[in-house]
Amino acid sequence: MDESILSTDIRSINKEINKLKKKGEIQKAIEFCQTILMKEPNRSDLHVRLGDLYMDWHLDVYQAKQYIDEAIIQYQRASEVLIDNGEIYYKIGFAFFHKGELDRAINYFNLALKNGADRAQCHYMIAQCLKKKDRYTDALEEADIALKYTFFKSSRIHYLKHRLLRVLFFSSFKTKLQSNLELLLSYLFLPFDREAKKDFFQKLKIIVIFPDLVRAFYVSKLKDYEAGINYYVKMIDKVPGFTPLYCLLGDIYRAIGKHEEAIIEYKMARWIDSLCFSAYSGLVQAYEEIGDYDNAISTYLKFISIHPNNAILHSNIANLYFMKGEYEKAVSHYQSAITLNPKQDWTSIVAQTLGYVQQNVIKNTDAAIEAFQAAYLLTPKELDIYISLGSAFYDKEDYKNALIIYRRALELEPNNSKIHCNLGYLYWGMGELTEAVKEYELSIKYDPGYAIAHNNLGVIYLDDLAHIQQAADCFRAAINANPNYALAYYNLARSLSIKGEKVEAAKFFQIAYDINGITNEIDPMEIQERLNNLFE
Repeated sequence: MDESILSTDIRSINKEINKLKKKGEIQKAIEFCQTILMKEPNRSDLHVRLGDLYMDWHLDVYQAKQYIDEAIIQYQRASEVLIDNGEIYYKIGFAFFHKGELDRAINYFNLALKNGADRAQCHYMIAQCLKKKDRYTDALEEADIALKYTFFKSSRIHYLKHRLLRVLFFSSFKTKLQSNLELLLSYLFLPFDREAKKDFFQKLKIIVIFPDLVRAFYVSKLKDYEAGINYYVKMIDKVPGFTPLYCLLGDIYRAIGKHEEAIIEYKMARWIDSLCFSAYSGLVQAYEEIGDYDNAISTYLKFISIHPNNAILHSNIANLYFMKGEYEKAVSHYQSAITLNPKQDWTSIVAQTLGYVQQNVIKNTDAAIEAFQAAYLLTPKELDIYISLGSAFYDKEDYKNALIIYRRALELEPNNSKIHCNLGYLYWGMGELTEAVKEYELSIKYDPGYAIAHNNLGVIYLDDLAHIQQAADCFRAAINANPNYALAYYNLARSLSIKGEKVEAAKFFQIAYDINGITNEIDPMEIQERLNNLFE
């Protein structure tokens, strides 16, 4: 390097650096800058320029991130000399933002504000940090502050506000209008915002990958997943900041069972854009498919923080809490889903699920009845609701209301075997055996293969009416309808033992015991005791 260059001012140096950058020779520009710094190590302006070069190089190879630390070191060396320079603190914060150290980035942006840096840009970047930290309301407040310090150069700020408003308060018509207004303002001020224009032209690079995108979609449809992966990896190399590519690649990895790889891609998409719904959706599905419910729930909670009024998210996380055995949390989210009520048919199903949990798991019959009644109000012609509600009233021993519900159900479907069977069970519990027998016979008439009706009718004949042969016939019919019905074998054995056919009874007790090992319908000790007492 010629000595004369070392004494040149920063303008000449920048001219040479810019010339090298235009040629795409960033590495040579860095080496040029380093050469001068070897001779003049205390030149803070050159440390800043070198930091900028490293930062530019880092952003060109976004995924790799191999030059971010070098940029930070150069900026920090400059700040040791220029301790009151807010612009340098802003650059350090910007570098930490791209490194993913968001708290440190926020600290430096605040330090930049104290030292006179561009207030609009600092508050905008703080808003971006808070968005990545899933603190969306705080991010919106910072964006509002940023707008107070700029007018024309505000395209990026308006666009950020548009996205935050759209996801945080999408159910409000007034906020929808405000969100759309922010989008319009972002377009209007785009020509005046240099950074926004850079972002805009970066997004236009999608045109370069469009042919590959079509090919990737085509081969994926043909289930040529390896070819699809190659296309998406190649496209990510060309347009590393385009979020949908990571989600699409994650989808392919999930399709071929490579869930860990899929999770990495979804996380990368979420890092680039924390408001990317496809990334959240794919991530929770990947976690669910490998049984990692804790991480799935954690992701859902973040997703819900973006979409607090999305009923489907509340329902999905409730299902996961139920599978984990955290029933109270499950109930809370089911209730949220019902309250939000996006669609009556869907909400009715959630209410029925909540009723099932309350009745069969938490054992809160009153709460179960409330849930089933809510489902009834939403879809009054849904037959399963009548059956569930009647069952809940029965568990509460409110036989009068159970009877009313089942009779209403028969008005909808008079030939429904299951309703007649439930009515038979209700009458049986009320001690009205004649009515119970009549209902069970109607159930069998409308569905001869309904094993439960055959078995229950047999128990009435056996234990209440002492019609042993009729009982045995009912149990055999139940077994013919369902050869894996342990309770029917057990009851048949009981009837045969009363008739004195002990060998046959022992055979069926043993069959009941063997099947019950799989179906768990009866206490196995009870079957064993019956077997032991047969020949005493």
